[in-house]
Amino acid sequence: MPQIFTFTVSDPEGMHARPAGRLVAKAQEYESSITVAYGGKSVDAKRIFGVMGLDVQQGDEVTVRVQGQRWEACRCCRVRAIPQGAPVMRTIQGVSVSAGIAIGTVRVLAAVDYAVERRLIDDPQAEMDRFRAARDTAVAQLKQLRDNVAAEFGENKAELFDAHRLMLQDPDYAECVEGLIAQDKVNAEFAVKSAAEQFAAMFAAMDSSTMQARAADVKDVSRRVMNVLQGKRDSTAQDGSVQGDAVQNGIVQNGIAQNGESHIIFAEDLAPSDTAQLDRAKVLGLVTAKGSANSHTAILARTMGLPAITGIGDAFDPADDGHVAVIDGTSGAVFVDPDEATLTEYRRRKAEAEEHLSLLRKLKGKPTETKSGQRVHLYANISRPSDAAAVLANDAEGIGLFRSEFLYLEREDWPTEEFQFDAYGQVAQEMGDRPVIIRTLDIGADKQVDYFNLSHEDNPALGYRAIRICLTRPEIFKIQLRALLRASAYGNIAIMLPMITSVQEVRDAKRILEEAKSELRGERIDFNESIQIGVMIETPASVIMADELAAEVDFFSIGTNDLTQYTLACDRQNPSLERFADPHSPAVLRMIQMTIEAAHRHGIWCGICGELGADLSLTDTFLRLGIDELSVSPTSVLPLRNVIRNH
Repeated sequence: MPQIFTFTVSDPEGMHARPAGRLVAKAQEYESSITVAYGGKSVDAKRIFGVMGLDVQQGDEVTVRVQGQRWEACRCCRVRAIPQGAPVMRTIQGVSVSAGIAIGTVRVLAAVDYAVERRLIDDPQAEMDRFRAARDTAVAQLKQLRDNVAAEFGENKAELFDAHRLMLQDPDYAECVEGLIAQDKVNAEFAVKSAAEQFAAMFAAMDSSTMQARAADVKDVSRRVMNVLQGKRDSTAQDGSVQGDAVQNGIVQNGIAQNGESHIIFAEDLAPSDTAQLDRAKVLGLVTAKGSANSHTAILARTMGLPAITGIGDAFDPADDGHVAVIDGTSGAVFVDPDEATLTEYRRRKAEAEEHLSLLRKLKGKPTETKSGQRVHLYANISRPSDAAAVLANDAEGIGLFRSEFLYLEREDWPTEEFQFDAYGQVAQEMGDRPVIIRTLDIGADKQVDYFNLSHEDNPALGYRAIRICLTRPEIFKIQLRALLRASAYGNIAIMLPMITSVQEVRDAKRILEEAKSELRGERIDFNESIQIGVMIETPASVIMADELAAEVDFFSIGTNDLTQYTLACDRQNPSLERFADPHSPAVLRMIQMTIEAAHRHGIWCGICGELGADLSLTDTFLRLGIDELSVSPTSVLPLRNVIRNH
């Protein structure tokens, strides 16, 4: 896909010979097809007469189109073709791993060279003793780091460094290092680096993205041992303030940025131990060329409340050091040298976020309970594993709706059991003891996936979708159920069935679930034998059959979006029906009331996970009806808690 880049020429004499020459010379270094367009005319950026012939003057906006070698040509245009005036905004798209907005000056963390010389040694035993002493020192450092993290962020967040210590103390790791020393008669530094590469390659080759991310952990702990062997200073002071490799790169020193300012850190990559030791007061956000949402660095960034973006790849440019940037940790967008409109917009968003944070501080940890003592469980809805961070940041009590179909919608082929297990398990672990209710795939209607090969339907909202696909294609359904069951061993997962209209559908789904359980037992794979199962109430049929359904399941969750369209016979995808599709209709509210009453008659709880749950004008109504749970978008949690607590 071509990259399109625009800039306004600020040189008083326009794109004359010298700036045009710099642009052309730089463009000729790349194999990319690069064109420059102005005034309806497009020319080859590698031909100086063509570029000069555009007759571009100061203030004119020029468009550069690049095909191939992504970003590089655009970057050369920004750096070399505009010799004077204000810099031009560059937009980079990365992967969001920690939400939030940061605005500030970039400080580039240069990559540390871990080149290790291979030396032949005469005394393997002495070299093994060197390794063991260095390993013991590194283990002690990790113990100190673990205690620092536990004191600041809690015991559960410090467990990572317990795992790091176990890696260093693992007999397989020690045997690999010492075997290389004994057999090849090489120095300990080289043996440690070689062992790290072997174990990292093993993890990188695994199917699970979570396990692939562990390659960085092996390299991190091995680097620590190499530092000790090479006599480098201890990167973990007693107060946890010394910043590891950040010290070596002049980013921060003893917990204080050297110029007293806070910065957005740009780096090729960051090790988990480096991230844990960052001075939160002096670091505004993180942007890395490498990394993933599953990495421990990403998890630590979320724990620390730092906006973070990974995966910007070749867009990482050391020349950005000292430039102003905006990072949007929610969308994954990075703006280097933002224009005034972008700055103004993100300052507004940041102010709103800070106001929201102020509300969070007041309400965090407070029960969602009315003044009369009526308790409501307040959960959040998510679509992707990365959304779990926002659930925790907004202090939701759990996840009331994990829309698992997005794992299918965002792929071009079937998600494997391992892929799904990885996603569900990641969320379960991140949420700890808090409930995670995962809706089985709800494909069809407005959510179409090419590789499902679904036939065209004149009225897909009433057609082949959700549980109907699962029950008629059980091979797809069972893969998801196996993944859900396996993930249930790592957290408080519950399964929710969508688009239910009859008791038989629930019984058929439970039969396939039992088959999946039986298979896992035979394979000796752990799962929660008592995993809860619930249904979404989103059709009039399920409301009418609510008493019978309640006898089959552990909970109800009312999907008000579909319940509204099916009750009022209004396609919610048809904008011309908007005036008729009133979710406040007495008919819809009566359906909700009937469902809650049926649930309570049979001793199960009932919640709402549709858009109406966040409608503050209906909160009083839902409380009077006796709703047990409301699941809303993460950003709606605190305003809703505020209303309930003041009721």
